[in-house]
Amino acid sequence: MNLWRAYQQALAAHPWKVQVITAGSLMGVGDIISQQLIEKRGLEKHQVHRTLTMAFIGCSFVGPVVGGWYRILDRLICGNTKMDALKKMVIDQGGFAPCFLGCLLPIIGTFDGLSVKDNWVRLQRDYPDALITNYYVGFCPVRCCYLEHLPILEVTSVLSPPLLMPPFLEL
Repeated sequence: MNLWRAYQQALAAHPWKVQVITAGSLMGVGDIISQQLIEKRGLEKHQVHRTLTMAFIGCSFVGPVVGGWYRILDRLICGNTKMDALKKMVIDQGGFAPCFLGCLLPIIGTFDGLSVKDNWVRLQRDYPDALITNYYVGFCPVRCCYLEHLPILEVTSVLSPPLLMPPFLEL
């Protein structure tokens, strides 16, 4: 609990920096989990460059964009009621998430060394599954279980669903 309190204090004092670092950390750790638990690569075959790339994308793109988006969303819909949270979630998942994924996937493809043509083919192939996964991972649990906590989560975390990278992205 003390660690959470320290995180909250750091977030209050330096929201932008903490959100950027959190996004990079979550994407890096997410890639480690993906490589070790899902892909079962083992430590010898772990692609460190891939993990560092994901952490970099988290710090340089995901953190700033999602952090900025939540600031805009908080200005659009003020309040902390369940209805406000629902409105924010619908706007976030209906408007922001599809656009965000449409930008994130080509950025990852660029870091993977794909040509523009190959990146476009990959985007067309992977975008529908990524969006469905986004809704499944992000929308359903919040809607079903945690709607009353959404206003708190928006301020304290950049746990936007696109941060959870499904294994089909073939990094």
